[in-house]
Amino acid sequence: MGTHHVPTAAFAFGLLGNVVSFITFLAPLPTFYGIYKRKSTQGFQSIPYVVSLLSAMLLLYYGLVKKNTLLITINGIGCVIETAYVAAYLIYASKNDRMLTLKLFLSMNVLGYGAVLSTTFFLSKGAKRAQIIGWICMTFSLGVFAAPLCIMRKVIKTRSVEFMPISLSIFLTLSAIVWFFYGFLLKDFFIAVPNVLGFVLGGVQMVLYAIYRKNTKKVAAEPNLQQQESTEEIIDIVKLSAAICQELNPVLAAKLKDVLKDSVGEDEQIIETPSKTIK
Repeated sequence: MGTHHVPTAAFAFGLLGNVVSFITFLAPLPTFYGIYKRKSTQGFQSIPYVVSLLSAMLLLYYGLVKKNTLLITINGIGCVIETAYVAAYLIYASKNDRMLTLKLFLSMNVLGYGAVLSTTFFLSKGAKRAQIIGWICMTFSLGVFAAPLCIMRKVIKTRSVEFMPISLSIFLTLSAIVWFFYGFLLKDFFIAVPNVLGFVLGGVQMVLYAIYRKNTKKVAAEPNLQQQESTEEIIDIVKLSAAICQELNPVLAAKLKDVLKDSVGEDEQIIETPSKTIK
């Protein structure tokens, strides 16, 4: 769907969404300036930036297939900015954090995205491809919220908002609200649905900030503790993503089956494999 087919109200929300999302992408700049001055990423994790990069890459692909200029522009810019954040993190991270970030980047942004790109390109085309990518984007976007949940847990555990910048929380909430209305007006639930959870969790983050903002306690974690927390955060992401995918699998599988049946033709069969649940 190109911008010339977008209703005026939806286009206005999409344009506003581009502006808010661009500011959101720039919100971590003070954090990375602090990392640059300290020459250390102590206390900060790369997970939100790696996940945000993959999200932007998937939405860019979705926008290209739908020929939606508003999605293409902001997510193209987002890919560049998030890549710069990941690169900067790798420069100043400790050896353990650097290796962890590289493993995440290779597994998610290279292998994971490559698998999505290759399978959707060869198994479908046109509107069918957009539908498959839309389901993938929506499922992933729901799982993405594991990252801020990990940060929120850290805030509650340490009773400190040192590692949860309020500016980022505010702009993420505004971005979710604007993009929800954009998707709603376009009747594109692949865009609208994930942003409902986005602005709810954004609101919770701001409540946590209001509760703990007066606590000036500084968190000085030991390297081993930081590594342990990083591992716990990854486990939480896997658990939450698995739980979400378990709920969505029947619907997603049915949709993909119908789409792929139309794409591969009547003479070809779709081989179904039993799903495995991560425990």
